[in-house]
Amino acid sequence: MPSRGRYFPPGQLQFITDCTYRRTRLFDSQRFRCTFVEALGGLRQEMGFLLIGWVLMPEHYHLLFRPEPAERTSAIVQELNKQTAQAFLETLRGHQQHAWCRKMLTNLRLPPTVHSDARYRLWQRRFYPFNVYSEKKYLEKMDYMHNNPVTRGLVASPDQWPWSSFRFYYLNDSSILRMDRLE
Repeated sequence: MPSRGRYFPPGQLQFITDCTYRRTRLFDSQRFRCTFVEALGGLRQEMGFLLIGWVLMPEHYHLLFRPEPAERTSAIVQELNKQTAQAFLETLRGHQQHAWCRKMLTNLRLPPTVHSDARYRLWQRRFYPFNVYSEKKYLEKMDYMHNNPVTRGLVASPDQWPWSSFRFYYLNDSSILRMDRLE
């Protein structure tokens, strides 16, 4: 069955959700959180998109961005996932003497029934896009991202979670990642 094509309207914000394979909690690792942020920041400069909001959770991420042109949405997510997968797998393979790394590799190992040259998968096969078509939806998605760590019980309030755009908007803290404000 053919997959439905995705439509990304020009000028619209895109809200992206992507999960690690088998919802493996890779981002319990400070090292991997920092690597993800570095890759996202570098890719923003390289591919020229506006990053409006983000949150990094233990096993998934959300991005709110405006790609130019809009059709680059998939390419941006694919490149982010490719860069992070390469870096994470290299680190995990190089540190198999640590039980946590061995456990992560076991979780990311593809079953023998998968016909692929790859032995591991870091990200789910498809990401979930949502076209943000109104101010109301924009505010809803920002609120959702910033409160996700609270809802999941990781912290008591959004300001305690440094891995989101909350600190940029509400605490004027761009030490982890600077956002592009909408005009």
